Parts: sequence; structure tokens; C-alpha cells
Amino acid sequence: MKLFITSLALYFSVINLALAQQIWSPNKTFSLEFSLLEDGSPTYKLSYLNKTVIETSRLGLELKDDKKSLLNDFVVSEYSEATFNEVWAPVWGEEKEIRNHYNELAVNLKQQETNREMIVRFRLFNDGLGFRYEFPAQDNLVYFVIKEERTQFAMTGDHTAFWIPGDFDTQEYDYTKSKLSEIRGLSEAAVTANLSQTSFGDTGVQTSLIMKTDEGLYINLHEAALINYSCMHLNLDDENMIFESFLTPDANGDKGYMQAPCNTPWRTIIVSENATDILASRMTLNLNDPCAIEDISWIKPVKYIGVWWEMITGKSTWSYTNDLPAVQLGKTDYSKVTPNGTHAANNEKVKRYIDFASDHGFDGVLVEGWNQGWEDWFGHSKDYVFDFMTPYPDFDVQEIHNYAKLKGVEMIMHHETSSSVRNYERHLDDAYQFMKDNGYNAVKSGYVGDILPRGENHYNQWMVNHYQYALEKAADYEIMVNAHEAVRPTGLCRTYPNLIGNESARGTEYQAFGGSKANHVTVLPFTRLLGGPMDYTPGIFEMDMSKLSPNNTSHVNSTIANQLALYVTMYSPLQMAADLPEHYEMFLDAFQFIKDVAIDWEESVYLEAEPGDYITIARKEKGSNNWFVGNVNGYDSRTSKITLDFLDKDKKYEAIIYADAKDAHYKTNPQAYSIKTKKVTYKSKLSLVSASGGGYAISIKEIK
Repeated sequence: MKLFITSLALYFSVINLALAQQIWSPNKTFSLEFSLLEDGSPTYKLSYLNKTVIETSRLGLELKDDKKSLLNDFVVSEYSEATFNEVWAPVWGEEKEIRNHYNELAVNLKQQETNREMIVRFRLFNDGLGFRYEFPAQDNLVYFVIKEERTQFAMTGDHTAFWIPGDFDTQEYDYTKSKLSEIRGLSEAAVTANLSQTSFGDTGVQTSLIMKTDEGLYINLHEAALINYSCMHLNLDDENMIFESFLTPDANGDKGYMQAPCNTPWRTIIVSENATDILASRMTLNLNDPCAIEDISWIKPVKYIGVWWEMITGKSTWSYTNDLPAVQLGKTDYSKVTPNGTHAANNEKVKRYIDFASDHGFDGVLVEGWNQGWEDWFGHSKDYVFDFMTPYPDFDVQEIHNYAKLKGVEMIMHHETSSSVRNYERHLDDAYQFMKDNGYNAVKSGYVGDILPRGENHYNQWMVNHYQYALEKAADYEIMVNAHEAVRPTGLCRTYPNLIGNESARGTEYQAFGGSKANHVTVLPFTRLLGGPMDYTPGIFEMDMSKLSPNNTSHVNSTIANQLALYVTMYSPLQMAADLPEHYEMFLDAFQFIKDVAIDWEESVYLEAEPGDYITIARKEKGSNNWFVGNVNGYDSRTSKITLDFLDKDKKYEAIIYADAKDAHYKTNPQAYSIKTKKVTYKSKLSLVSASGGGYAISIKEIK
């Protein structure tokens, strides 16, 4: 059922319109107040349960080329209000239906000196606020360049935050927990510890940003529907506790090229007294447009394995040979060079993975390093590295396709662009057609390294437009996309559900590069995952990397039970069992949970959560009465107590509980787990101990 009611525009005199205008959320928990300052600067203020969450904050944009900026000298020409209420069904998701219910205030502003028009549109939901700038068609503002967006978020105090430093090229950081006032002193260390060197400022942070007030209120700042615009970062005035937007620049230092009519992405503020409500928010998705793909029959969730982890750990290589001083793509005859003996993407090994996938019910197999060019691809100023169609001699595309088809397994293509973006765009049609000709319906794309053309950043407007172009082009070929190193998601998977996964954060691979914090996975659902699913690549059972590669001293900071729980707590319709087949064969009883767990959900229940400490989620499999529960824990061992009241009252179930053993610990005893089976009903209560860096996973199936 869908209801849309728009009031008649309310026309007043300029004097009356300058007064504050207020709207409330549908459930009356939030209030939004818009007003103009004496100099005509637009401002907003957000309150929750009659307490201020965002103090009076300025709005506007600074323009380039000495044009009068869109910051002040405004009068209000019109207010209009609307109410919207609908229920929509995602193609895949954390539930089968999502309610989109908000009250809207549109403020039409006119700048007195220039006669330019700008609309600030606010949408107030039961879980927070979204707002954006809109520029209608007009004579006095057609083409303009943004020098900086000056949107403010004025905090009410020195909140505790989980943050990663501002960076235009990577989000692959561990989160730092600190007071806002401590960011300046900690930011330099956080950047130094990371691979990237492109950070800005000493108080800059990235969204999605989660905070907690001293009064126990949770606040998340992010953006939604990032299209044809630069990704937003936040700079903190730590004397006044005011965040201000800071857009990713292009090679010229410009922040955005605009042509009216147009609009910015939504700026989002999600607020709740309960951490679980932050996880349950669908506001980011609701601020995106409905699905733009008419035929969605080819878009399906995927559980897969892949020839990947052994290269990440150093056991094998992407490259075919060590003989070449440099790649001469299309000129080098690889049949005449000496193989290095460690190339992983060979027919024999890939068939082994296909057999394993087929035997254990997996949908697909990813293969990296199959195509020529890996010998000399990283860190060079070359604009021609891969053509995405030419395999190494030991990988027969047609033979592998036929073998996978015989086994009922789909292959997943890998496109590493090496950030040579124009090269990728030149080859995109041919590469996608090559995929379709050979039975590949999904692609993992990568953007490792500095962007070519030189000076462009991974998150500026130019690159945002590239990611969108590749996504829409993939839809033309009915191909699903899993983009790595791309801009962080902002809910676009609602509009383009073929965006079935993203990386855009510090994933499991960093466990093989020196490790990630043991509580990292208790933060990501409060930050990165609010914008869309992550291809986190969980399921690691062997934590000691030296057993795969003698020179790798890294350790995966997680227990096996924690790794199982990630399939529930780290939502994605694209889930990988990332470890090697031989490691799963050593722990087949624990591996059973990965085989059983669903990847598309009818309902999700958020049982308990605290960022940095723990998360427990229960999800019901779409189309069945099976439930799966996952708990991930931070550094302190704790007892998790849950009630299974989400189960149907008239049904009986059997629960298989995969838990940390009594002596389990992410560092000293990560492979210690127990498996117990018990009968349960909706009245059942469970008390389970989660180790440091541990957790538990539960498979609950109806007893017929």
C-alpha cells in the first residue's frame, strides 16, 4: 500500500517566512527546525525526544571563480510539506519488506543579490534525518563549480566516536575509539599505520561515523544516493565540536562540476537510544530511488569459494612467471617463458575448487590471476596493463567453463583494473561480452593503486561517475558487480541491485597482512554496512599464516566460532568461504554451518549490540522457517544471554550451537570450539560465553 499526500504550498511574506519552520517525524520522536540567520544563512536543528542532537548548524555551498557563494543572503520564497508512506520489497536484503515512512519539508530559497534559487529538502524518518540541496532549472545558475560544501553537523558535546582518518583513496583502516577532542592527536598515528598517504587535515574523518553521547545516545553521520558528486568526508572544529563537510577533490582541486537542474546526495543523521536500532535502520536505502532495472530475474544471492586466499597469504602468486622484466601485453609469448611454479589460477587447481564447491553446495567459484599482465601491474604509470580477456597458458577459459557447467557451478570473473580507469572503460564492453560468452554472470572488480589519469582520487566525482558507469553497463549485460577499492556504498544497491557486494573497508585480507583488531567486526555493522553489504570474505579456519607461507608471521585475530557468526552479523547477499578447501576438510563439523547458513533473509532481529564490544543478530531464511543467529565479541570475554522469542509460538525447533570452547581465545587458542544440539521453542533462553575475539553461531531448524 502506498500513500503520498502533498500539502498546498504555504505562501507568506518574506518577514514571516524568515521565522523558524518545524516538522516532526511520523512517530513524533524527532523534530527538525529550519531557520535563517540575520545574514540570510540557512540553518537546521535536530532534536530527539525533545533533546537537541544537532545544534543549530549552517547549510550552503562555496562556489569557485569568485562567484557569490550559496552561503547567505537568502530569503525563503516557499515552504512545502509532504508525508510519504510505502512498503517496498528489495530484490535481496535483510528482510523481505521495508517500510519507507517520512515527513518532508522543502524550503525554497532565493538569493537576493543574484536571484538564484536553491531548495533544501528535509526528510524526517522515525530513525533520523536526511537532507540535500537541489538546484532547479534557472537562468542565473546553470553551470557552476563547487569549491567546497559547507554543511555543518554541530555536536552537543565531546562524544565518543569510532572513526577512521580522512583519506581520499582508501577506507581500509582499523577503527580508532576516542573522544572527538582526541582525534587531532590520534589521527597522524592512524594514518602512519596505514598504507595510504593521501589523508587530509588532522581532524578529518570518514563517514559512516558512529558516535555515542555521555547520555547513551547513538548518532551516525553518513550520506545516501551518492551519484555524480564527490564523496563526503568530515572535518572537525574540535574547539566548538562542529563537523563540516569536506568533499573529495579532483586533480585540479575542484570538488564538483554541476549543471542545473541537479541535486547533491542526501546527508544522513541516524539517532537512537538503542544500538540495535542503528543496525536496524533502513533510512539510507529509503533515500535512494526504487529499482531501475526492469528485469531482475538474473540477480541472485551467491555463496562462493575462490582461488584467492592462498595468494593473499603468500602461498601462491597471481603472476605466471618471474622471468619478465616488464609486461608487454599482447606482445609477450607466455608459452616461451618459464612458469614460476606458484601460479594459482591453473586448470588443475581451479577444477579442485569447482569440485569442492559442487560437493558442498556452493553457487560459484572466483578465480584471480587468470589473465595475463600480473607480472608488472602495480605502481607504474602505464595506461595499458590488462585487457580482461587474455588468459595465461595454464588457464583454459572454455575448458573451465565446460567443467563448471557440468558440476553445476558458476564461475565469477575477476577484473583488476590496476586503477587504470580509461583502459578499463575502453575494454568494458568487450570484457563483459567475453564474460557472457563464457558463462560468467558476476564480476569482482578491483581498483588497487593510484588512479590513472594522474591526480584523480578514488572518491572524487570523476571516479564516482566511473563506478556508476561500470555498474550500469554491467546491468546492460545482466552482470552482477562486486566492486573492491571503490567508493563506500550509500544505498545505491536499492536502485541497482546488481551491485551485489562491495569491499570499501578493511576486510579479511588484512588479517593476512599483519592482522586487524579483534573487535573490528563489532564496529563495521555500525559504520560501513549501513550503506550496503560488504564482501568481507569471512570463514578463515587456519589462523596461523606461517602454516601457509613461512615468511608470513601474521595471525587472524578471531576464533572459528567468530568466523562462523560473521555470516549472520556481516550482512551480504554475496558470501565467500574464503579459506582453503583443505582447511575446511579438517573441521567439517564447523564447516557445516557455512554450508547451511542462508544468504537471503525474510526477517532480521537485532538482539543485542554495543559498538566495539558485541553484536548478536537473528535472521530468518527467506522462504523457510529456518533461523540463524550470530554473535561476534570484542576483547572482553562476556556471557551473552538471549531469548528465542522471535520463533513461531506454535512450532518446535532443533538448534545446533557452534560456540567458543571454555579455553578459546582469538590469539592463544582460536580453533577451540564446541558443537551442541538441543530442542528449543520461542520460550527458550540461551546463555553462552563468548571468548575474547570470539562468538557463537546457531542454526535453528523447524522440527516437522
